[in-house]
Amino acid sequence: MKTPYPGDPDEISDLTFERYRDYINPGAAALLKFGGLEYPDWQGDGCIVTDVAGNEFIDCVAGYGVFSLGHRHPEVIGAVKRQLDLITLKTHYFLSIELGKLGEELARISPGRLQYSFLCNSGTEAVEGALKAARIHTRRKKVISTLNGFHGKTFGSLSASGRDVYKKDFEPLLEGFSSVPFGDVSAIERTLDDQTAAVIVEVVQGEGGVNVAPKGYLAAVRGITRQAGALLIVDEVRTALGRTGRMFGCEHDGVEPDLLTMAKALGGGVMPVAAFMGTPEIWESLFGTNPYLHSTTFGGNPLACAAAVAAIETTEKLNLPKRSAELGQHMLERLKSLQATHPEQIRDVRGLGLLAGVEFTSDDAAKLAIAACARNGLLVAYSLNNPLVIRIEPPLIMDRELLDKAMDVFGQSVDEALSLVSGMAGAQA
Repeated sequence: MKTPYPGDPDEISDLTFERYRDYINPGAAALLKFGGLEYPDWQGDGCIVTDVAGNEFIDCVAGYGVFSLGHRHPEVIGAVKRQLDLITLKTHYFLSIELGKLGEELARISPGRLQYSFLCNSGTEAVEGALKAARIHTRRKKVISTLNGFHGKTFGSLSASGRDVYKKDFEPLLEGFSSVPFGDVSAIERTLDDQTAAVIVEVVQGEGGVNVAPKGYLAAVRGITRQAGALLIVDEVRTALGRTGRMFGCEHDGVEPDLLTMAKALGGGVMPVAAFMGTPEIWESLFGTNPYLHSTTFGGNPLACAAAVAAIETTEKLNLPKRSAELGQHMLERLKSLQATHPEQIRDVRGLGLLAGVEFTSDDAAKLAIAACARNGLLVAYSLNNPLVIRIEPPLIMDRELLDKAMDVFGQSVDEALSLVSGMAGAQA
């Protein structure tokens, strides 16, 4: 049920902008306002976000994958409300029923011999933990990642990420990290040596512009790392829990990683939850001597675990991986049809499941298209590591009718943006 904002939309908009300008992030506030998002958001229901002025938006950003179950899914909300009446955060003096149950669930649904989980709060924390686990288990220092990969913005995660604009102002980063082209097996073979602790790779480079791993790539990397005594870390912060059409994206290649990271969708769109998982041998290296060698205050709290268990149960009950595969194919077909009408301005359309990227030939076109989408009631995403690419990432619960409406709005917005680009080119001539 929609709840109207109980005040003047313009007043709260101006006040929120001033607060961002004075206390949060002036540049981000100005950028969002320039992009057509003049009013703050107010309410989320399923696949729709409503701002304080009552304007509705089809959400095809989905919190960068957080809202796989949409906004405020009743099963997850109900689980968290029930937990609120019991115990909320960890006491740190007792075992947690909720954490134990979530660990069991993650072991049940995860590929291969992944058995143990460390629960934390964000994707970058999960990556940090996985990198530490790789180093202590192998007693090696080097890590290989991929160009245009994105693993987070804390120091270890940033060291493994692949775009210099986010790294250069914070150098020196951690030693021993090197990046190779994504999808290039031979580049990993040339770089890997007897001091390589791990290779970390995404199934789909989301921030890199929705670059999908070539078929067989992950399996080949798995074979190379195993032969060299290095670990394979698969980063599924964005892709875990059905986004790509399988529960975990690495299952497309039949790969069993040594370490697996996840976040975003794990909290069911209600709580911030992340995890990294590992095999019994790795957990023995990390925690066997000192069970508190890696720890967290808020990670794995009862509220977060209740949300995550409900998210897993709901994902399975609704068979969302299958739904993502089927709707994702339809979405790609719609986007490729749009590309066919603008072959000189849209370079490529690609994706896996309900995660698609539309690559333009100019970043002006991409930026204007995103702004036009916002004006027309559709939210789509900018790719941090490739500004030519618009990322479309709807909730997995979205029905075909609403997805088609979103595709119609996207096509209209692209037409408007390309018309503006053409007009600017004509004026300059």
